[in-house]
Amino acid sequence: MKSEAPGQRTTSYIIFLIFPEVIIFLLLTFNMKEDQVVAEEPGFQDEEESLFQDIDLLQKHGINVADIKKLKSVGICTIKGIQMTTRRALCNVKGLSEAKVDKIKEAANKLIEPGFLTAFEYSEKRKMVFHITTGSQEFECVESRSVTQAFTEFRTGKTQLSHTLCVTAQLPGAGGYPGGKIIFIDTENTFRPDRLRDIADRFNVDHNAVLDNVLYARAYTSEHQMELLDYVAAKFHEEAGIFKLLIIDSIMALFRVDFSGRGELAERQQKLAQMLSRLQKISEEYNVAVFVTNQMTADPGATMTFQADPKKPIGGHILAHASTTRISLRKGRGELRIAKIYDSPEMPENEATFAITAGGIGDAKE
Repeated sequence: MKSEAPGQRTTSYIIFLIFPEVIIFLLLTFNMKEDQVVAEEPGFQDEEESLFQDIDLLQKHGINVADIKKLKSVGICTIKGIQMTTRRALCNVKGLSEAKVDKIKEAANKLIEPGFLTAFEYSEKRKMVFHITTGSQEFECVESRSVTQAFTEFRTGKTQLSHTLCVTAQLPGAGGYPGGKIIFIDTENTFRPDRLRDIADRFNVDHNAVLDNVLYARAYTSEHQMELLDYVAAKFHEEAGIFKLLIIDSIMALFRVDFSGRGELAERQQKLAQMLSRLQKISEEYNVAVFVTNQMTADPGATMTFQADPKKPIGGHILAHASTTRISLRKGRGELRIAKIYDSPEMPENEATFAITAGGIGDAKE
């Protein structure tokens, strides 16, 4: 072990005598930096803002672990999730009284901003929104923090579009989009992993990697479909920022079976509204894209108003208003299909032609 030479000790002593303030300042700065590193908690990124504030933070404001677990059991895993849930809905959680709910709401409000932003500040937040390609350059419509609905007749490409998005959502895209995982909820037993392999070949990506990144669930009733959303929210929270897309194919199929006749129409629409509200909140809370397919039915009153197309999407105004972007698909010549933007806050009404190929949705070739 080397000992310090006498000359070195003398030099150090002289420096300290001449510049004591400098030495003390440097020591204090070093200690402050160490304290900052220790104080930082994982999961707090400025760019993610409050999207992923963990619900466990409520413990610091007097909420016990047992009550936090009860919230997680119904898919409420973030502070923003509490803000998005009504007091009445929280009181319906088993084991939470009105007094506990008021305390939880009060604690959550201390951890999140009230909600008012300038238009400039909101435009900065909108930079987090990403777009997922459909495989066709003419037909680009799926974005995060929104619900995109594609309504079609049979054999017009809605399931093929869903399968293509399972692959394209995993690929890096424009604006620095890194790609990510997908959750697919199947209500009609139409999901086919082999189709993903064919589409993966088109984009030259590994079959096994593509299939591993798609989390699949089969829904059997409308109630089961709603229950799966609790699992979806928990999974998005568990792997924050990894999942990019939620697909439901199709959203109305089970509701048509479980609720029949005009006598059950009001109850059906109420349950549907609750599901759509949950989807919209999940898309905003975790910055993911939600893509749902829908069916069409004949409109008996269309003949009285001389409409050119007597068919309409099912689900009524509730499904129409809850969707951020609505797209209709119809058949063209051969394998060609035509997509029409019906309603969108960003895109004007327009039509695009695309093709269904062995590799999924692609550009139409004249």
